[in-house]
Amino acid sequence: MSSNASPPPERAAPDFRTRDGFDAAMQGRRAECDGGKAIEGTHFAGRQQFAGTLTGQYRDFGDYPWRWYLMTDLTHKPEGYAHEAVWCDAGSLDFEGKE
Repeated sequence: MSSNASPPPERAAPDFRTRDGFDAAMQGRRAECDGGKAIEGTHFAGRQQFAGTLTGQYRDFGDYPWRWYLMTDLTHKPEGYAHEAVWCDAGSLDFEGKE
Protein backbone atom coordinates (compact mmCIF):
# COMPACT_ATOMS: atom_id res chain seq x y z
CA MET A 1 0.00 0.00 0.00
CA SER A 2 1.10 3.53 -0.56
CA SER A 3 0.02 6.86 0.81
CA ASN A 4 -1.67 9.15 -1.66
CA ALA A 5 0.82 11.81 -0.52
CA SER A 6 3.94 9.80 -1.31
CA PRO A 7 6.48 12.00 -3.07
CA PRO A 8 7.38 11.03 -6.64
CA PRO A 9 10.73 9.31 -7.09
CA GLU A 10 13.58 11.60 -8.06
CA ARG A 11 14.27 9.54 -11.15
CA ALA A 12 12.00 6.85 -12.50
CA ALA A 13 13.33 3.95 -14.52
CA PRO A 14 13.13 4.67 -18.28
CA ASP A 15 10.63 1.87 -18.92
CA PHE A 16 8.51 2.64 -15.82
CA ARG A 17 4.93 3.00 -17.09
CA THR A 18 1.73 3.80 -15.26
CA ARG A 19 -1.81 4.00 -16.48
CA ASP A 20 -4.62 5.57 -14.47
CA GLY A 21 -8.19 4.41 -14.86
CA PHE A 22 -11.59 3.95 -13.28
CA ASP A 23 -13.50 0.74 -12.52
CA ALA A 24 -17.16 1.50 -11.78
CA ALA A 25 -17.65 -2.00 -10.33
CA MET A 26 -15.18 -1.16 -7.53
CA GLN A 27 -16.61 2.27 -6.70
CA GLY A 28 -18.22 2.37 -3.24
CA ARG A 29 -17.15 -1.14 -2.23
CA ARG A 30 -16.13 -1.50 1.40
CA ALA A 31 -12.85 -3.36 1.82
CA GLU A 32 -9.85 -4.01 4.00
CA CYS A 33 -6.26 -4.17 2.83
CA ASP A 34 -2.91 -4.80 4.38
CA GLY A 35 0.62 -4.21 3.32
CA GLY A 36 4.12 -3.56 4.51
CA LYS A 37 5.97 -0.46 5.55
CA ALA A 38 9.65 -0.16 6.31
CA ILE A 39 10.51 0.00 10.00
CA GLU A 40 12.72 3.03 10.37
CA GLY A 41 16.32 2.23 11.22
CA THR A 42 16.06 -1.44 10.22
CA HIS A 43 16.04 -3.65 7.13
CA PHE A 44 12.63 -5.01 8.13
CA ALA A 45 9.03 -4.18 7.32
CA GLY A 46 5.93 -4.34 9.49
CA ARG A 47 2.32 -4.97 8.54
CA GLN A 48 -0.27 -2.21 8.33
CA GLN A 49 -4.05 -2.69 8.20
CA PHE A 50 -6.58 -0.36 6.57
CA ALA A 51 -10.36 -0.42 6.06
CA GLY A 52 -12.40 2.01 4.01
CA THR A 53 -14.29 2.62 0.79
CA LEU A 54 -12.84 2.17 -2.69
CA THR A 55 -13.26 5.10 -5.08
CA GLY A 56 -13.00 3.03 -8.26
CA GLN A 57 -9.84 4.88 -9.27
CA TYR A 58 -6.90 2.63 -10.04
CA ARG A 59 -3.31 2.88 -11.16
CA ASP A 60 -1.56 0.13 -13.13
CA PHE A 61 2.22 -0.14 -12.97
CA GLY A 62 4.41 -1.77 -15.62
CA ASP A 63 3.82 -3.67 -18.82
CA TYR A 64 2.30 -6.59 -16.91
CA PRO A 65 -0.13 -4.52 -14.83
CA TRP A 66 0.30 -4.38 -11.09
CA ARG A 67 -3.00 -2.74 -10.08
CA TRP A 68 -3.56 -0.50 -7.06
CA TYR A 69 -6.95 0.92 -5.99
CA LEU A 70 -7.53 4.17 -4.11
CA MET A 71 -9.29 3.76 -0.74
CA THR A 72 -10.84 6.71 1.13
CA ASP A 73 -13.24 7.19 4.06
CA LEU A 74 -10.83 5.17 6.19
CA THR A 75 -12.51 3.53 9.17
CA HIS A 76 -9.34 1.73 10.25
CA LYS A 77 -5.75 2.87 9.80
CA PRO A 78 -2.45 2.60 11.67
CA GLU A 79 -1.91 4.86 14.65
CA GLY A 80 -0.36 8.12 13.50
CA TYR A 81 -1.31 7.64 9.82
CA ALA A 82 -1.93 11.25 8.77
CA HIS A 83 -3.45 10.79 5.31
CA GLU A 84 -7.13 10.58 4.30
CA ALA A 85 -6.60 7.93 1.61
CA VAL A 86 -4.31 5.04 0.71
CA TRP A 87 -3.46 3.07 -2.44
CA CYS A 88 -4.07 -0.67 -1.94
CA ASP A 89 -2.63 -3.50 -3.99
CA ALA A 90 -5.53 -5.29 -5.71
CA GLY A 91 -4.20 -8.63 -4.43
CA SER A 92 -4.34 -7.41 -0.83
CA LEU A 93 -8.01 -6.42 -0.83
CA ASP A 94 -10.57 -8.29 1.26
CA PHE A 95 -14.14 -7.18 0.55
CA GLU A 96 -16.88 -6.83 3.16
CA GLY A 97 -19.65 -9.36 2.70
CA LYS A 98 -17.35 -11.75 0.83
CA GLU A 99 -18.05 -15.37 1.70
